Amino acid sequence: MILRSLIVLAALTAQTAPSPPPVQTAPAPQRDPRNWPAATMDTVAPALPRLRPGAVLILSKTNGFRDPDQIAAAKPVLTGIVRKQGRDVFETENAAVVNPRDLARFSTIVFNSTSGNIFDEAQRAALKAWVERGGGVVLLHGAGGDPQYDWSWYPQTLVGAQFIGHTGRPKQFQQATINVLDRTNPATRGLPAKWVRTEEWYSFDKVPSGQDTHILATLDETSYDVFPERTRMGAVHPLIWTHCVGKGRVFFSALGHKAETYSEPLHQQLISGAIRWASRREGGGC
Repeated sequence: MILRSLIVLAALTAQTAPSPPPVQTAPAPQRDPRNWPAATMDTVAPALPRLRPGAVLILSKTNGFRDPDQIAAAKPVLTGIVRKQGRDVFETENAAVVNPRDLARFSTIVFNSTSGNIFDEAQRAALKAWVERGGGVVLLHGAGGDPQYDWSWYPQTLVGAQFIGHTGRPKQFQQATINVLDRTNPATRGLPAKWVRTEEWYSFDKVPSGQDTHILATLDETSYDVFPERTRMGAVHPLIWTHCVGKGRVFFSALGHKAETYSEPLHQQLISGAIRWASRREGGGC
């Protein structure tokens, strides 16, 4: 009888015991909409002005990370560089300009830190065909800086390597030395052999190769604090390179995160030479 009473009492105690408080989870951090705007896919191409042969398209579309100050600072500098070459230029954030009819009016596209998935399937096909037939491409900074892509041709073939990260906070922006290995390309011809500057330093999953790749400049990892460690690439840490995609010339530079970098004379010189090379105005290859 006593044992039965104890069992009943234990059951009643278990039923009336307070339940543990729910586990509190921290809310997900809110992304700044200036840096992470809502993604949009463009389907109606912009109206193009009259353009002479050899015109340059500057595309500044972002569906991933966006540095609005950098994009805004780069636009007038890039258009000014092209105009100084005596050529027509059209700048847009409308990716629908990438279609066979409109691409035929340009010799070169400059990707101004484009990011995210910005092309639909038809636009992807148009870009790929245009490059392979001889179109020139200049990819600047964020245009090769997405941690993943749902279009494998873009990082593996167009860029030539997959971005894996950059120097992180609190050491995101550091002064370091760039070794300019090949100073025969129009983009690097006037650069110092040891170019010291401050940047957010990109790293990649491999050293680009094949496709007539030329590594123009590498990063000296002994000249800065490699942080986080996973961004270490070793003795050959590529930053600037060229290669061929079909008959097309492709130039990639990992430089140019901050807005003020576009006012640097040597950086402007690099970009100007890159556009001239990609447009077949100077230099060889492909």
